[in-house]
Amino acid sequence: MHANIEYKEQNFSVNFGNPLDISISMYSGAQNPNAFGIQHPTFQPFRAGGFVGSVALGGSVNCENLTINAHGNGTHTECVGHISKQRITINEVLKQFIFLAQVITVKPQLINGDFVLVLKDVEPFLHPLIDALIIRTLPNENDKLVAHYSGNNPAYLQPKLCTYLRKSGVKHLVIDLPSVDREEDSGALEAHHAFWNYPEAPRLDSTITEMAYIPNHIEDDIYLLNLQIASLQTDASPSKPVLYKLEHVL
Repeated sequence: MHANIEYKEQNFSVNFGNPLDISISMYSGAQNPNAFGIQHPTFQPFRAGGFVGSVALGGSVNCENLTINAHGNGTHTECVGHISKQRITINEVLKQFIFLAQVITVKPQLINGDFVLVLKDVEPFLHPLIDALIIRTLPNENDKLVAHYSGNNPAYLQPKLCTYLRKSGVKHLVIDLPSVDREEDSGALEAHHAFWNYPEAPRLDSTITEMAYIPNHIEDDIYLLNLQIASLQTDASPSKPVLYKLEHVL
């Protein structure tokens, strides 16, 4: 399926038949990325009386209870409700799902013993037309699919980088790290606050997607991003960001 798209006075051609999924599949158990000491997801057959929701165990259908914490169990998309006093949910605020996006690759800098994504490594490459920025960090190995980050102080974003992205009009940020903020920061969450401009003037229509995985065969370039979530009335949802290559400018 091909489409011609006009956006911000630009014209693009895209083939929707070639999706590039940058989410991480979720499994029951420990074979998932994990962060912040959050328990692993579990998928268990529903049981009621003599009924068991597993054909393998003698049931008529498969019917599982899912125990998931979006923030620690894999690719997820969150809204400002993650840090706000008032209840704001991802399903309430994310109303558009297709965005002009840019993929860039960045190597975190070693600063005071921490690996940090800094402004000077992003600013020169940011395209002025994009709505969404997708950051792939180096090294980019398959172990990101199952990495257990808890207690390991993984890389994070410099708060002034998030301020710059906000002021540049980037509404949707996708990263392959467990958080934009340091694992232990005494609850400051400076990068989250900077990107969402909270509490001064919260950006309700802005999201952060964490623990994505951008394979090396996906080039740094401009894409269409389809950001898919479950319709959950909570601050974050497991998500499926999908990219589509822009074939050419018309």
